[in-house]
Amino acid sequence: MTTDAAPTSATPIRSLTVLPAHREDVELHTADGLTLVGELALPVHPDGTPRTPAATLVTLHPLPTHGGYMDSHVLRKAAWRLPALADIAVLRFNTRGTSSPRGTSEGAFDEGRSEKLDVHAAIELAEFRDLPHPWLVGWSFGTELALMHGLDPVVEGAVLLSPPLHRATDADLDAWDADGKPLVVLVPEHDDYLRPDAARERFARVHQAEVIGVDGAKHLWVGEPYVRRVLDEIVRHVRPDVATPLPTTWDGPSEQADAPAVPQSVEDTGFAGSEQEDA
Repeated sequence: MTTDAAPTSATPIRSLTVLPAHREDVELHTADGLTLVGELALPVHPDGTPRTPAATLVTLHPLPTHGGYMDSHVLRKAAWRLPALADIAVLRFNTRGTSSPRGTSEGAFDEGRSEKLDVHAAIELAEFRDLPHPWLVGWSFGTELALMHGLDPVVEGAVLLSPPLHRATDADLDAWDADGKPLVVLVPEHDDYLRPDAARERFARVHQAEVIGVDGAKHLWVGEPYVRRVLDEIVRHVRPDVATPLPTTWDGPSEQADAPAVPQSVEDTGFAGSEQEDA
């Protein structure tokens, strides 16, 4: 990672731009005795010390058997940008049995069943750390976890990216409807599993759900314009007092991350990210 110190002009925010934040490795402990690995990114004061955020994202990554993990590119970019741009803390972690450069979480993938305890452990960490106004942000498989397991009293709402609705049932949707918490659903025009019209039908039973179709986007949200749209929508709902669209340049110090490792599958290309994401 390279650093751009005190630039004389605004720096464009690109796919590998890392804005200032306090980033710390964290461990989550599940009720069945597993340790999960993660990272918490907090906004910082001008001297670099962490400060209390205005809101918090607890992120739930895509399907680990298809390349999803805590570094899946949209979630990674949320952690790289939102502490600085929107005063939002971002918690990322690997669900059970999932590996990333941060490490491997204990346990084994369980098709979303035992992952209930992983979701609860993440919410508990946010609560233990006194992180304010927590929202869930799930992507693909992570939306299933949010719908099935995310209705906790401290959670204020959820943003769902590319929900496939393979595992989550109408009963899960009915539970969200009865609870009344905000549910924001971002659906790519060209999604592989659930497209906007079908999503509006499925989510119609959640009266407070806002289904937003995103023209041109695909399930993996590859391309900087689509990442920006996702982050803008997250901020618009989680921090409505922050102006959107978010800035696309930064006039303070920043870093340039190393490009992700060469992906091992087509799925990894999208979920992990690439140098081509500015396109």
